[in-house]
Amino acid sequence: MTTEAERSATESQRPAVAAAKVAVLYTRPDAVVQDIGRLMELADVTSHLSKDATTAIKVNISWHKYFPGCSTTPWQLDGVIQGLRAAGYSDLVALHNGTVVVDSHIGERQNKHKAVQDKHGVPSIHLTDRGQKWVRFAPKAELRVLDHIFPDGIEVPEELLGKNVVHMPTMKTHVFTTMTGAMKNAFGGLLHFRRHWTHSRIHETLVDLLTIQKEIHPGLFAVMDGTIAGDGPGPRAMRPQVKNVILASGDMVAIDAVAAKMMGFDPMGIDFIRLAHERGLGVGDPAQIEVVGVDVSDVNYGFRDDEDTFASWGQKLIYWGPLHRFEKLLLRTPIVPWAYFASRIYYDLFWWNIVGRGHVRRTKQNEWGQLFDRY
Repeated sequence: MTTEAERSATESQRPAVAAAKVAVLYTRPDAVVQDIGRLMELADVTSHLSKDATTAIKVNISWHKYFPGCSTTPWQLDGVIQGLRAAGYSDLVALHNGTVVVDSHIGERQNKHKAVQDKHGVPSIHLTDRGQKWVRFAPKAELRVLDHIFPDGIEVPEELLGKNVVHMPTMKTHVFTTMTGAMKNAFGGLLHFRRHWTHSRIHETLVDLLTIQKEIHPGLFAVMDGTIAGDGPGPRAMRPQVKNVILASGDMVAIDAVAAKMMGFDPMGIDFIRLAHERGLGVGDPAQIEVVGVDVSDVNYGFRDDEDTFASWGQKLIYWGPLHRFEKLLLRTPIVPWAYFASRIYYDLFWWNIVGRGHVRRTKQNEWGQLFDRY
């Protein structure tokens, strides 16, 4: 259990938070690493992260396979490491998490994260590995749903306590939350393998997770990669779209709001953004966000959030449809491995071989795909 003294120490490390600002730049493969450093400066990274704390880079691995627009890119990780060191943050660690259907160790290699970490001498920790310690945490702030979903207590990784966190999301759509970004990136890191218990209340869960983050981290920052964005039934079965854009902010709500608007969605119409805005956890109304770097006020990619895969269609029947009454039986009892097996079969064998390989092959023919191969 986190003590009051530990809370006070974390709060004393936290720098004064600036007004809602999101930095946006267009980039290209031969300049992206340097552009990420410039982006972080534009977003005032040093005003959001404490230099007295270790800084954890929270890598996103939505699939252990490399699929464009799906997971943190190697140039994103490369640029953030170099940008942090240039800003005076030398104590760095990369954090990964697995899921019941994603192997983070395979993903770390297949997505070239390990190559970048080794290049810069940054150690990595896999939060869901056996041996990693998870501790009970009782937030001071009132939660919306997590304390009801987990009545026996909320556990968080001990490795995260007292560390700055830099989230590394990709600009992409999501079958459950319309879009996924900085707020959703905490979902894997702060919740263990039972995180699927929260899917039926996913928007409120993301708000609770941001509430917890603001208590356990002295600083938060996010760098989002939209060089290749994902449109369609994400976070895996998407259509990769080359957009050549990168975003950064110390406001997790604001960066998600700007990204959502660029994708063609109304940010305040997305529940987790609106709820976080209303709770004062960040700014979700684009009219109240300062965007620096380039003007994206008229950008609309026209991404879609009304598509499903066969797997996500089935999940929605369980979480919000006629099978909801059987959710606990199907997903919270010893028979739950059926769901993991079905997901792996669908995505890793069927969808990957029928659709995914073609997207990867076409991406490898453009400059971003060629940059990926060079890592």
